[in-house]
Amino acid sequence: MVESPFDVVIVVGEVIDAEPFPEAEKPEMTKLWIDLGDEEIQSAGQLDHHYDAADLVGRQVLCATNIGSVRIAGFKSEALTVGVPSEEGYPVLVSPDESVPLGGPLY
Repeated sequence: MVESPFDVVIVVGEVIDAEPFPEAEKPEMTKLWIDLGDEEIQSAGQLDHHYDAADLVGRQVLCATNIGSVRIAGFKSEALTVGVPSEEGYPVLVSPDESVPLGGPLY
């Protein structure tokens, strides 16, 4: 198996909780709590354009985990939840198309 060709570590996580984030400066933000298998992290993203927070719970997502953390309106975002732009330019989450083990790396 080939080592990851990326400088960024991207792993599979499962959203265990999510809620709207109206305190953030950017519109349509969502707070996420994500289980990576061996740890739980927090992430924030502009996801309300395509997702209701409650519908994200239980969804597997890809997370860039070694890029540092930022505080957004007092919320510590520890990873970037990976997405691609829709036609309108808003994030659409990237997810495995079947259930896979949490913490598994993208390669």
